[in-house]
Amino acid sequence: MTPQALTSVASHLSLGHFLALGAALFCISLAGIFLNRKNVIVLLMCIELMLLAVNINFVAFSRQLGDPAGQVFVFFILTVAAAEAAIGLAILVTLFRNRQTINVADIDTLKG
Repeated sequence: MTPQALTSVASHLSLGHFLALGAALFCISLAGIFLNRKNVIVLLMCIELMLLAVNINFVAFSRQLGDPAGQVFVFFILTVAAAEAAIGLAILVTLFRNRQTINVADIDTLKG
């Protein structure tokens, strides 16, 4: 697509479209957290999806109000999310090496 066509498509999307997408992603991630209580990796992915849904709302309101502060705030959220994912996966690798499982029910009682 040409840049003009992309601009034309983006101009037809209203704030409600972005908020509906953010709400749908947030609900999917919330359902993933409640339905999946066994796999820690899926739980981390659902938390990341929640953060991305919130980021979509920040960008949508930033676009609607014409204020770039929301988009700048998204960069900080993405930085924290990347650090959280890296540290979370490092903890999971360590837990798997020590306990041979990443099942939430098996690792909920951590004893020294």
